[in-house]
Amino acid sequence: MADWIPAKVISNRHWNSELFSLTLEANIEPFKAGQFTKLALECDGKMIQRAYSFVNPPSSHQIEIYATRVADGLLSPRLHALEAGDEVFITARANGFFTLDEVPDGDNLWLLSTGTAIGPYLSILREATAWQRFRKIVLVHAVRFAADLSYQAEINALKAAHPEQLIVQPFVSREPAPLALTGRIPQAISDGQLERHVGIPLDPKTAQLMLCGNPAMVKDTKAVLEARGFEKNLRRKPGQITVEHYW
Repeated sequence: MADWIPAKVISNRHWNSELFSLTLEANIEPFKAGQFTKLALECDGKMIQRAYSFVNPPSSHQIEIYATRVADGLLSPRLHALEAGDEVFITARANGFFTLDEVPDGDNLWLLSTGTAIGPYLSILREATAWQRFRKIVLVHAVRFAADLSYQAEINALKAAHPEQLIVQPFVSREPAPLALTGRIPQAISDGQLERHVGIPLDPKTAQLMLCGNPAMVKDTKAVLEARGFEKNLRRKPGQITVEHYW
């Protein structure tokens, strides 16, 4: 049984017609960057719930959730319609192991995401640990349209704060976009395009990779990396690939 507590909506930012970010206030327990919570609304006497990663760092007093409105979804259209002052339920305790303390040391940290799965990386990158542990951090965000590249102000602030460490590489698959690569992440790794573009080699001796988002991206990218000698990171047998499926 989830430990539901009320959360007050502070704001609901609509990035475009589908993507939105809820800022909430609630008395939740401390969490680790990269973990997720659950949101719920009561509908016909039932709690309709779904898991969402924290976008905010643990040090923030407000909770931020990045989500997509799924047209025929039970919960997301209702969340999309929430306004300041409304209430939603949230679990008091966070879950998940997609955190930096589960990632072995390396020279370079690659953060690969699709869509709203950039959220946990923004939480991680707004804490000090990643910058202390890794020489270079490559943030890859793959979306369909340029308008889906949300959080540009926050990403630019991170680039300004860590100009020698952070490399940001967007992918836009359905239209040409400035500075973005086309196609899919697995193909760009397979043919070497991603490495050439960011100027850092993908080497099992130096790289740690976190994969988060569309299960097809995670599965295909993992396969491409394993063909090059990378291994899934397990507690009993540390490797270089740490994964989180987003649905």
